[in-house]
Amino acid sequence: MWDIIAWGYWGIFLLMVLENVIPPIPSEAIMSVAGIAVARGQMDFTLLVLAGTAGTVVGNLFWWEVGRRLGYKRLKPMVDRWGRWLTIDWHEIEKLKTYFDRWGGPTVLIFRFMPVGRTVISIPAGLMHMPFWRFVGYTTAGSAIWNLILVGLGYALGATIADIDHWVAPMVFALVGLVVLVWLWRILTWKPRD
Repeated sequence: MWDIIAWGYWGIFLLMVLENVIPPIPSEAIMSVAGIAVARGQMDFTLLVLAGTAGTVVGNLFWWEVGRRLGYKRLKPMVDRWGRWLTIDWHEIEKLKTYFDRWGGPTVLIFRFMPVGRTVISIPAGLMHMPFWRFVGYTTAGSAIWNLILVGLGYALGATIADIDHWVAPMVFALVGLVVLVWLWRILTWKPRD
């Protein structure tokens, strides 16, 4: 754990980029552990939140750009071919586009507090061509709040990594398991629109 701290703010930045590009490195563990370092006087609270938030934004920009390059219109052949496995049809994509045009920014902000959703939401934001600065603004705001909470939690707990893993790891695995079960249920019950 303390090797993370030895890497300093650049290490936190890189871990948070990786957490968003290659889940499942949980930000809960990274930022909470770093919060313990703040409590022990090894890191500065403000610089830590800034480094973590910057890493989160850069990591999410990766997926936003993937979605943007793929684009909404180029998605149709994929949906036509793989709709059952994606559990979505083109009509639902069009509804998502309408929704995202109106509520995309607040949706990105809210999804920053969801374990799986905070990375995944960047893809539809890119697909629907959410403007760059709007995406960055909502991502930064949500990520900063989330990182403040995590660092504050680590600071308040003053716990060891084992204590944090004791409650964070089971929650992450349970959420991932739930997402997989919902996806399997959708595959088994999905019927394409005629």
